[in-house]
Amino acid sequence: MTRILLSPPDVGDAERSMLIRAFDSGWIAPVGPDVDAFERELATSTGTAHAAALASGTAGLHLALQLSGVGAGDEVLCSTLTFAATANAVVYRGARPVFVDSARDTWQLDADLLAEDLADRARLGRLPAAVIVVDLYGQCADYDRIGRACAEYDVPLIEDAAEALGATYRGRAAGSLADIGVLSFNGNKIITTSGGGALLADDTGLVERVRFLATQARDPAPHYEHSEVGYNYRLSNLLAAVGRAQLLGLADKVSARRLINRRYREGLDDLPGVEFMPEADYGIPTCWLTCLTIDADALGVTREDVRVALAAADIEARPVWKPMHLQPVFAGDGVVGGAVAERLFADGLCLPSGSTLSKADQDWVIEVVRGCAR
Repeated sequence: MTRILLSPPDVGDAERSMLIRAFDSGWIAPVGPDVDAFERELATSTGTAHAAALASGTAGLHLALQLSGVGAGDEVLCSTLTFAATANAVVYRGARPVFVDSARDTWQLDADLLAEDLADRARLGRLPAAVIVVDLYGQCADYDRIGRACAEYDVPLIEDAAEALGATYRGRAAGSLADIGVLSFNGNKIITTSGGGALLADDTGLVERVRFLATQARDPAPHYEHSEVGYNYRLSNLLAAVGRAQLLGLADKVSARRLINRRYREGLDDLPGVEFMPEADYGIPTCWLTCLTIDADALGVTREDVRVALAAADIEARPVWKPMHLQPVFAGDGVVGGAVAERLFADGLCLPSGSTLSKADQDWVIEVVRGCAR
């Protein structure tokens, strides 16, 4: 039996055909008709006015912070339960991340804690330069409440939707729920360009500025003229062609992951001490990864016991994200709350969830987990 991976790329003939067509067109560099078309199609798909195709989601976060005015010495509030890229981008700007705990009933950033912290900071005259909210594991955070809290104090809000393309919040698409949205097309995401990302916004001038900075900030001139520092952050035309083909299949990929999530629930929900990540009633998640928690006292085995058993069966599973406030690189940075995220990391497990996962392979995953309980 081949190894069952957590979230492998789901690509096929359409991607190959569009990649070859782009190659044969001669547009090989990070400019070209497929980049332009991919940006238009991303904007349409997410209900935003504009998209800038970039080399990574991390590049998008970096530029989103820069365009939000974040600079050296500033503080940025961000979700603690996330991948390191979210916090790394804050440090790129010379700023300091301050982490906010998760809500137990959604696993997303706790809107109440955020509102309380912003109020406390306003009284002290120490408002953050921005807030980054992560749509964790393909589910959107509660943006009505988060948006109101940020708007009250005029704090820019950035949506890290790297894991959530295709999800919705009250009928609106992930990536369109804040001042600036950021997507990732890494190899393990809902759709992939192998590597890549995008920045989304309704502000025309802002997105034009992003494209300028992402293309080494080259001024209009017949020679290479630069009046400010830029970055080599644009997506190549070849990868954009792959992304266009992937985007055509987005709905099917999301449906496949949601079906996998439902089958896991049907196969494991009766086990004592097993609880799946809650699905908030305000939207439809992509179920990028199916995640659960294990109460060792109730099940008789720990999360780590189950992960090791899956690994022995050649099945890739991983703990839930280790909170950023527990990471050595961010030791000493502030945290608001933290106990919920710490508990989710201690007990949480991500199961194989790729849209190509066969029913037979999923049945095998379920059997191994159930075997641990026995």
